[in-house]
Amino acid sequence: QVQLVESGGGLVQAGGSLRLSCAASGRTFSSYAMGWFRQAPGKEREFVTTINWTGGNTVYADSVKGRFTISRDNDKNTVYLQMNSLKPEDTAVYYCAARYYYDSADEKNYPYWGQGTQVTVSS
Repeated sequence: QVQLVESGGGLVQAGGSLRLSCAASGRTFSSYAMGWFRQAPGKEREFVTTINWTGGNTVYADSVKGRFTISRDNDKNTVYLQMNSLKPEDTAVYYCAARYYYDSADEKNYPYWGQGTQVTVSS
């Protein structure tokens, strides 16, 4: 069992940057792959990025590739999402999620979810 708490969301102008954090409870954080997903108003939740349990593999959605970077600090039980060159279409609630070991772009594979943090990008 793991509990996840996101932070770092806010309002930013297009072209700006934000860094989201997701803090996990428990002593087995290093056993979890982590994912970031987002849901814009009126849209389905979509995959953003994922990182495996070692941090050695990452996958990105095409829409964020080259602009977003996922990373993890297992000593701090935290996963980060650095978002650069933000666009208005990045506006969404961002969720982090956890599953054992292997990264996945399918939200159905993640049993543990945070409550989400709002990111709003103004044009």
